[in-house]
Amino acid sequence: MNVSLHRLTKTLGNVVAVNDVSIDIADGELFFLLGPSGCGKTTLLRLIAGFYTADSGEIRFGEKAMNNIPPNKRNSGMVFQSYALWPHMSVFENVAYGLDVRAVSVSEKKTRVMEALEVVRMAPYADRSPNQLSGGQQQRVALARALVIKPDVLLLDEPLSNLDAKLRLELREEIRRIHHELRVTTIYVTHDQQEALSLATRIALMNNGKVEQVGTAQELYRNPANTFVKDFLGAANFVQGRVKEILGAQVTVATQQGNILCTFEGQVLEVGQTVTCVIRPQDVIVLK
Repeated sequence: MNVSLHRLTKTLGNVVAVNDVSIDIADGELFFLLGPSGCGKTTLLRLIAGFYTADSGEIRFGEKAMNNIPPNKRNSGMVFQSYALWPHMSVFENVAYGLDVRAVSVSEKKTRVMEALEVVRMAPYADRSPNQLSGGQQQRVALARALVIKPDVLLLDEPLSNLDAKLRLELREEIRRIHHELRVTTIYVTHDQQEALSLATRIALMNNGKVEQVGTAQELYRNPANTFVKDFLGAANFVQGRVKEILGAQVTVATQQGNILCTFEGQVLEVGQTVTCVIRPQDVIVLK
């Protein structure tokens, strides 16, 4: 299911949390909304889920407009930062909850719940209660609960932020595996650039309610659109200078440290223009 966001705006109090955002997400993508705390990424996810109503703009799942469709009619599955499992229900009952609401038959419910638990490798724990599980196991159950309804769109709101470093790495690989198996369109919110760079099909990097750049991890990392993008993604050294010479896709920049030969794409440069050279540490070769 492709998802289209057209000029979405949402104000919360006196803050414009989402400011004129337009993004097209292709069917089957693992698409990341990345950015610092308070940049508007979770608000945007909640607009997609239907928990918030946009002040203006349009949300489409495929060809269908979603703005006036309630959350329970959008066929989207949501995984929250806090696992949000019912403590008085078993793992099976937690996963089955969405099917109970949809009045699925008992036989079909059992089949679909066990299939979802198999996908997240939690079938042996079906009869346990959530308080008998580790944090990573609880998050797998929350993921199974979102998948069991066979959503058109899967929404993940910082699902790994409550886990320790080792578990985050393990669950990151599980999410990659599950997405590869199911190919459901997935929109994933995180402030962790390593998660985004290692998992995403494409990334929308947000700041102050706006999208600064959309592209693959390689495109954002190698060809940042502005200073915010190049500063946010990965370690880098920034050297100011002026364009001295342009030869095709290569430009010589005169700096206080000497001339630097750079490559550039998608920009119009002129001789004499002030520019910033981005030097990634892994690109430095020390010669003896």
